Amino acid sequence: MATLVSAAGAWVPSLWGDEAASQLSARRSLPSLFHMLQHVDAVHGTYYLFLHFWGKVFGYSAFSIRFPSALAIGASVALVVWMCARVSSVRIAVLAGISCAVLPRLMYAGGEARAFSFDAALATALCAIVIEIAVRPGRSRPLWAGYGVLLSIATYFFIYTGLMAIAIVAFLLLTPSLRHHWRRWLVASALALVAALPILVLAYLERAQIAYLQAGGYASWDVVLKQLWFGDTRFAWVGWTLMAAGAAGAVGTAWRLRGSLTRSTLDVRVLALCWLVLPMGLLLLANIFFALFTARYAAFAAPAAGILIATGIDTIAQLARGRARRHAWVATAICIILVLGVVAVAVPNWAAQRGPYSQNQSDWNEIAATVHAHSRVGDAIVFDADARPSRRTRLAYDTAPPGAFGPANDILVKTPFHNNYTWYASTYSVSQTAALGRFDSVSRVWAVEYSTPPGLTAPKAPDTYGLAALQLIGFHQAASYRLHASVVYLFIRNS
Repeated sequence: MATLVSAAGAWVPSLWGDEAASQLSARRSLPSLFHMLQHVDAVHGTYYLFLHFWGKVFGYSAFSIRFPSALAIGASVALVVWMCARVSSVRIAVLAGISCAVLPRLMYAGGEARAFSFDAALATALCAIVIEIAVRPGRSRPLWAGYGVLLSIATYFFIYTGLMAIAIVAFLLLTPSLRHHWRRWLVASALALVAALPILVLAYLERAQIAYLQAGGYASWDVVLKQLWFGDTRFAWVGWTLMAAGAAGAVGTAWRLRGSLTRSTLDVRVLALCWLVLPMGLLLLANIFFALFTARYAAFAAPAAGILIATGIDTIAQLARGRARRHAWVATAICIILVLGVVAVAVPNWAAQRGPYSQNQSDWNEIAATVHAHSRVGDAIVFDADARPSRRTRLAYDTAPPGAFGPANDILVKTPFHNNYTWYASTYSVSQTAALGRFDSVSRVWAVEYSTPPGLTAPKAPDTYGLAALQLIGFHQAASYRLHASVVYLFIRNS
């Protein structure tokens, strides 16, 4: 169900800058990919390598490269259901599965061609291994070995997922029956850290890639309270209320069972709290001193939020059952009502995430459709190079399937993306291209400029990259098409 929820409509939105990096990196030859990773995006290299082989089989269309993310969310939800059923009940397991399947952060990750859904699945798998260690103490040694291997793999997918080791040791120390495992945790975690050293070193050397986070605003209260997991204000109110109820239930149970070393002290709510609070808390604290955080990085902790929402629903239902006494059906009715409420506030988020411009306001499909509809054989096309790399309109051309832009020919390209040291192509300016003689036989030129999407608080005029240069070499503007986040101009050579 979770896979279907995430995959449905994932073909609708245009790709955007980060997804372009995924697609263009995956489409490279392996030597080209490894060469690029020595300069940029090493922290995403494992995901790009996976996507390279996936695309060889299933192609590199928007839906094709997004579908593995939906599968990863399905795996994460399946693991959540599994481990909740192991230490709680099937009722809580099903509630947790539904909550995670419709949690906006996970739905978004499941519809985007980035590794964040894999991070959630790997973090959940680490927790599931620890739960198995708890319920099968006689087989802990191979399970701890598997934990160490998986922690190293998770760190290669996303280095922040390595913080799950801290969440897990906190859970061990807070669970009396598991405290004696801390030594095996230490050995397994240390070996995983050693195995992950190459990616940690490369991440440090390429840290300039996240310098844009220094602009601030990526860890505001609005981000923390709403955008990390919930998407909008309505879901945030519901989510935080139910999570608080789940946390309160965990505290109450811990108080009643204090001093007990029985299996009943295993509480998935305690694991979820450690998983949710500690990695995110450390990242947000570090972000005060070094800009290294944005909301999408929280995806690996999102399943914990789903678990707490589910246990909150159960806590409220059981309280109502206790008050109703003879009317056991009251708890079931309240569970159903609360689940339907969670799904109801999730639906607007899902719809917003599957709109045509939902991926960072990108309108690349619209650009391609406009040029395709109006272009002729012999037309040239130039793209805005003033926008930051992830917003450059050229990416619409490079990521589009063959023929999407009609006969229009890209004539500014200097080094194609697959031969460049970074993930995108390098280009000549309009003047340099004219000096190379590439405009000599061209009578019509399409110019695609980035423009601030509507609804933003600080709108700006569309970029004008190359327009003056086109006029200088003998072209004049004949038409313009205002799109969602771009403007497409047609220039015709003067008579």
